[in-house]
Amino acid sequence: MGRRPFRCYRQTKGKPYPKSRYVRSVPDPKIRIYDVGLKRADVDTFPHCVHLISWEMGNVSSEALEAARIAANKYMVKFGGKESYHLRVRVHPYHVVRINKMLTCAGADRLQTGMRGAFGKAYGLCARVQIGQILLSIRVREAQVVTAKEALRRAKFKFAGRQKIVVGRNWGFTPYPRADYVEWKQDGRIESKGVHARLIGNRGPLSARPEGEFFEKAARDCKLPMHE
Repeated sequence: MGRRPFRCYRQTKGKPYPKSRYVRSVPDPKIRIYDVGLKRADVDTFPHCVHLISWEMGNVSSEALEAARIAANKYMVKFGGKESYHLRVRVHPYHVVRINKMLTCAGADRLQTGMRGAFGKAYGLCARVQIGQILLSIRVREAQVVTAKEALRRAKFKFAGRQKIVVGRNWGFTPYPRADYVEWKQDGRIESKGVHARLIGNRGPLSARPEGEFFEKAARDCKLPMHE
């Protein structure tokens, strides 16, 4: 007996049904790796970022996420190089889908119960995705932006529904716009935190701040950047 096609589970309905002490014996998700490429690269290594965004609400299976990751990763390695990118899968499959298995062999009508007790058993895992939610992100250097867009275009074919490819305005995976990031970096307001960065503000007692983090003005006012 083959696997049931995922079009049966594509629509989001009802509440989330995650694995818990009440929902046991759930199969492992197909996707086990969420970061590939030069994932330990510092935040300053890759200033540009390209996103694959879902344009429909629905469920995305863990098999589709794994297939998309493999397709994008293979293209980036072939045409960009192993150390030219950092690919991250942004959604995690936690929602359990169920199946009420029916027997198809001869004499099955004597054994199966039809719709009696049809709640079903755990069958697989999927991610519940909203409109505008990011599925995959690739941070790259400026020269590799076109390659990353093509890699995500190939990954699109692994998903049902509509997706859009968007080139981000922010620096890498950080929430800070590129132009503002460069200015804050020159002012010494950006502290590297591996893949991400911390924006140093001017709040809190002076006695609690380390040396070199004394600034007269705030970096942002109501999330709007402020530069001297």
